[in-house]
Amino acid sequence: MDDPDLEKIRQQRLAQLQAQHGGGDPNQAKAQEERMQAMEEAKHSILAQALDQNARARLNTIKISKPEKAAMVENMICRMAQMGQVRNKISEQELIQILESVNQQMPKTTSSVKFDRRRAAIDSDDDDNI
Repeated sequence: MDDPDLEKIRQQRLAQLQAQHGGGDPNQAKAQEERMQAMEEAKHSILAQALDQNARARLNTIKISKPEKAAMVENMICRMAQMGQVRNKISEQELIQILESVNQQMPKTTSSVKFDRRRAAIDSDDDDNI
């Protein structure tokens, strides 16, 4: 039962499974990290070319408060630039229009705090009656 071809196939299959499930090769993880970093640099380069200073500042402000919305806008601008839809630098007003369209696409989340004064009524008037 010492078939070298069978053992070779098993080793290849094991390597394939480890690659699919993220196990094994640290060089592969490092290469993937480098690819991600290169993609981030390319995205920043595209945004620097597509946005003017005021629009870039507004986008950075949004990124601080709502990172998921900023990521959506950045991806949208990158796609527009790659498809050739951006001829001039995007101004702040044009960025606001893009943000409004993203706001319409995003689901509305309402979070409000309601305070019922009747249940938590602690008045200074009650102290006088004691």
